[in-house]
Amino acid sequence: MTDAPEGISPAAGQPPDVLSRLGAVGVVPVVVLDDADSAGALADALLAGGLGCAELTLRTPAAEHAVPAMAGRAGLLLGVGTVLEAGQVERCVDAGARFVVSPGFDDEVVERCRSLGVPVLPGTATATEVLRARRAGLRTVKFFPAETSGGLPALRALAAPFHDMRFLPTGGISPANAGDYLRDPAVLAVGGSWMVPRELVRARRWDEITRLSAAAVRAVAELRCAAAAR
Repeated sequence: MTDAPEGISPAAGQPPDVLSRLGAVGVVPVVVLDDADSAGALADALLAGGLGCAELTLRTPAAEHAVPAMAGRAGLLLGVGTVLEAGQVERCVDAGARFVVSPGFDDEVVERCRSLGVPVLPGTATATEVLRARRAGLRTVKFFPAETSGGLPALRALAAPFHDMRFLPTGGISPANAGDYLRDPAVLAVGGSWMVPRELVRARRWDEITRLSAAAVRAVAELRCAAAAR
């Protein structure tokens, strides 16, 4: 039997409502934000396009300052990404973040998320990393960097022994390959930045971000309708 954290079912792995919402959306925008003052308008642009979730990466000094404004938008499920230290977890969850994404598995980050009851998706690219996450009680992880780690064939090979694991592929995901990933039953959702390019965010092109977001939502809906019709 897998050793699971106290209070977390091995079958569920992480608190299910957040992960089920990510799965329902299907596409998680991965945001790099250079100006915290743009946070509210960016959240509004995503929501206007029908995207009810986002991963705000902690790659810039502005990112942590932007968490309250984005997390405070009704209807937006905000997580933080590029989380490297437990202190970042504490601060961002206090500011309203609902899930945490990390480029790799860090014991302190996972433990802090677990103690706060916040879903954490550590980056994995090998069977050893997936086993480590699974032993920690997790049942959903990030597959990162997806394309440079071998893409969908690598993910399928990695997922094959782990029938109870789900994956969030991120890194190199685009409109050209997102559908292929989403068709795989091991994939919960995909993460990508094509609907929130850094240059558009910097230029405050909110209408264009809304248009790209709506196109992503429409593509997921069409894919799922086609799958249901088979």
